[in-house]
Amino acid sequence: MKANPEKEYELPLAGFTGTPEEKDRQWFEQCYRGDSQRQLTVRAVVMGGILGMFMAVSNLYTTLKIGWSFGVSITACVISFVVWNTICKLLGGKISRMSILENNCMQSTATAAGSSTGATMGTAFGALLLITGVQQPWPVAAGFAFFTALLGVFLAIPMKRQMINHEQLRFPSGIATAATLRSLYSKSGESLKQAYALIISLGAGVVIGALHNYATLVEQLKKVNRLPHWLESLSSKIYLPDTLDFTGWLNPLARGQMAGLAFEPSVMLIGAGMITGLRVSLSMFIGSTLLYYVVAPQLVALDVANAGVAGWLPSFKMSPEGNFNPARWALWGGTSLMVFASLTQVALNWRTVARSFMIFKKEERNAVDAAAAAVEVPNSWLFIGLIPITIGMVIVQFFAFHIAVWLGLISVALSFVLCLVCCRVTGDTDQGPVGAMGKVTQLLYAVLPGASGVITTNLMAAGTTAAAANASADLLTDLKSGYLLGANPRRQFLAQFFGVFFGVLAIVPAWYLMVPNKETLESFNPPATYMWKATADLLTLGINHLPPTALLAIVIGALVGIVLPVLEFLLPKAKPYLPSAMGLGLAWVIPFQNALAFLIGALIVTAWQKWNQKNSDTFAIPIASGLVAGESLVAAFIAIACTLVGFLAMH
Repeated sequence: MKANPEKEYELPLAGFTGTPEEKDRQWFEQCYRGDSQRQLTVRAVVMGGILGMFMAVSNLYTTLKIGWSFGVSITACVISFVVWNTICKLLGGKISRMSILENNCMQSTATAAGSSTGATMGTAFGALLLITGVQQPWPVAAGFAFFTALLGVFLAIPMKRQMINHEQLRFPSGIATAATLRSLYSKSGESLKQAYALIISLGAGVVIGALHNYATLVEQLKKVNRLPHWLESLSSKIYLPDTLDFTGWLNPLARGQMAGLAFEPSVMLIGAGMITGLRVSLSMFIGSTLLYYVVAPQLVALDVANAGVAGWLPSFKMSPEGNFNPARWALWGGTSLMVFASLTQVALNWRTVARSFMIFKKEERNAVDAAAAAVEVPNSWLFIGLIPITIGMVIVQFFAFHIAVWLGLISVALSFVLCLVCCRVTGDTDQGPVGAMGKVTQLLYAVLPGASGVITTNLMAAGTTAAAANASADLLTDLKSGYLLGANPRRQFLAQFFGVFFGVLAIVPAWYLMVPNKETLESFNPPATYMWKATADLLTLGINHLPPTALLAIVIGALVGIVLPVLEFLLPKAKPYLPSAMGLGLAWVIPFQNALAFLIGALIVTAWQKWNQKNSDTFAIPIASGLVAGESLVAAFIAIACTLVGFLAMH
């Protein structure tokens, strides 16, 4: 019997057990809320689209300023809930408030608009502007953003059934969104306690996020001479530093500082670690510690020893003070590890994956299995959508960037592989390695005939795959929320599809208004954009211009990425004690401060469980969700405020 659509129930955080078919059946019978509750409505799509448009602009700004974007789903859910409840009260109950599943569809539209359309603007497009000095015509930007976002939406179809339904991957932000929605709509005594816990932690996240991020707004106001005296006075007295750098004995270098070797007072990352769990978080910390305290210092010594050797390519590009970013070297090994671990997982589970693609095979199903299959997005939609998307993508690449048709087709095909990797990493760690996925494509196109040495081809092919991978990972996070809440996957997919149109409508004019020329882009000092440009500059010279230590890291990463999944497959009882391949790989792509924050969150929950298991099970997820929601909300609002100030200054 299907779950009562109006009855409150515990989120199935532990997942389901058995064969893939049994898991689908358990979800449908115990969790699915049926179609009696409103889900995909015009007001949900419009509200999600409008919120997503604002978030797309704010994420473009943060990508340019700090090389980082913020989650959309929780922010959109909270804003929508407050707005519709306020409207209902003002109109005296003449219209109904959004249902929980309607709000879930709304956040899917918002995420598709806010996250999936702008990933390539501040990175690949920005790097191209730095290289050529000329902005691309707006139809090129619109077409590229539109087709890459749709590519990610459609490639998420088979990923959803495999990673969410069958493998039961965590997708921590998806869990946080579902927990936030459930608390907002709760009525029972325990649920109300969880809601209060979430609200209190959300308030704490807002306060810490404001102290952590408002300096960005202050600096923006200073640039345009619009900083109020009271805010300038307050900012000099109350602030929370972005990071607390490790110095003294905590710094393994005798001279200089490694970027990211610090503690970041971010409860958003700590909350994500609370949801992710100890195994993955500890793997991230071990991998990052190995990089910063063992490998990087040894490589620095190796560079010093070979400084006078002809032809030696140093591992790190250092400033005169001896500062450098170890992740710029390590991302090659970390990316290799994640890619090969994902491909090995697919190979080991080939039967389950193959079953997901058997769309033309007629199978005898009982009534429950047939009903469960009927609410899923059919894989036939994938192939129907991919045909026009591929044609459109290849046309844009050919006419705008002079990328040969066969090279364009390779970028679309490679997008599937990198979506697979990015979605799996996000499912395990909540951190989508979008930049790393772009580097895989750039590395491949550095050796392909017709692409080698062509910097535009290298950049925009990578922009295609990275943007699609980013879109798939974000949308799978939304689908995880819907899975936990018992939503209809088909309707949620359509909400994501509609969201792409809103996102393109916002991101294209925002890009040209925010970055009218190369000089304006350079004034942002955009870290992610410079990294994309530097990689393209390096690889168009040839793969032999990579440091030999980076090539060795690629080989070692590949071997580790193969061995760990095989050990998990052969020794399933030992899996809890083996390091997570995705955690280790991601550790070499992100800064140490992120891995440390994740570990702190995981240790808090582990200690809490030892102290009071029941209490931890009740409150850990709501509190972690509130921390993630609170800081992401205020960070998003500050980013929007900075964007508006920037627009006012330019116009």
